[in-house]
Amino acid sequence: MGSSIFDAEKALEAWEIIKSQFLISTWETVYVTLLATFFATVIGMPLGVILVTGEEKGIRPLPKFLMKILNLVINILRSIPFLILMILVFPLTRLICGTVVGTFPTVVPLVIAAFPFIARLVESSIREVNPNTIEMAQSLGASPMQIVTKVLIPESVPSLVSNLTIATTTILGYTAMSGIIGGGGLGKIAINYGYYRYKTLVMIAAVILLILLVQILQSIGTWLAIKLNRKLKH
Repeated sequence: MGSSIFDAEKALEAWEIIKSQFLISTWETVYVTLLATFFATVIGMPLGVILVTGEEKGIRPLPKFLMKILNLVINILRSIPFLILMILVFPLTRLICGTVVGTFPTVVPLVIAAFPFIARLVESSIREVNPNTIEMAQSLGASPMQIVTKVLIPESVPSLVSNLTIATTTILGYTAMSGIIGGGGLGKIAINYGYYRYKTLVMIAAVILLILLVQILQSIGTWLAIKLNRKLKH
């Protein structure tokens, strides 16, 4: 079986595909991942802050029914498998992008899948802030918005960076799944050639490249989190 997969002819075919399509597919994967992470963070970070500050003993309590609805929506969206979610949001994707097929339209389901996850990660990071620091800010007369912008977020930056790195690598994995419904990037290459056309070498190469991208993103995020943590302590 090994010889049928790795013989010279198949290796040559795989190399031609890699040369002609992997560069653009890698770029599509990276830019969709970063774009989806950005929009998901724009939505998820405020929600994560509200989950902490809006609770009963938070710095700016919100009505209980509103907090329950927010938690319920986030939990429901987090519970839906990404492949199913992509199909469920087809109408919204078509409304925004005009189509559901292609690289850019995958940003819509990626954002919807990722922002609840990011909201929970932000919530976790904010809860790590020392309560004494918050009480001190309150005693000095700081408003809830000042506490959020000058205490909660700055104090939790290293944790936020670390958690957002996890979110980014998760979204990168989601982009590979989007190839099943016509999304672009390395996922499309792996599925179209590796699965449908039985070009196993191409699929292996795509998987290896995805692993490398995850390692690069994780290394950058870890390095940045450590650096910011040291800066915060000094």
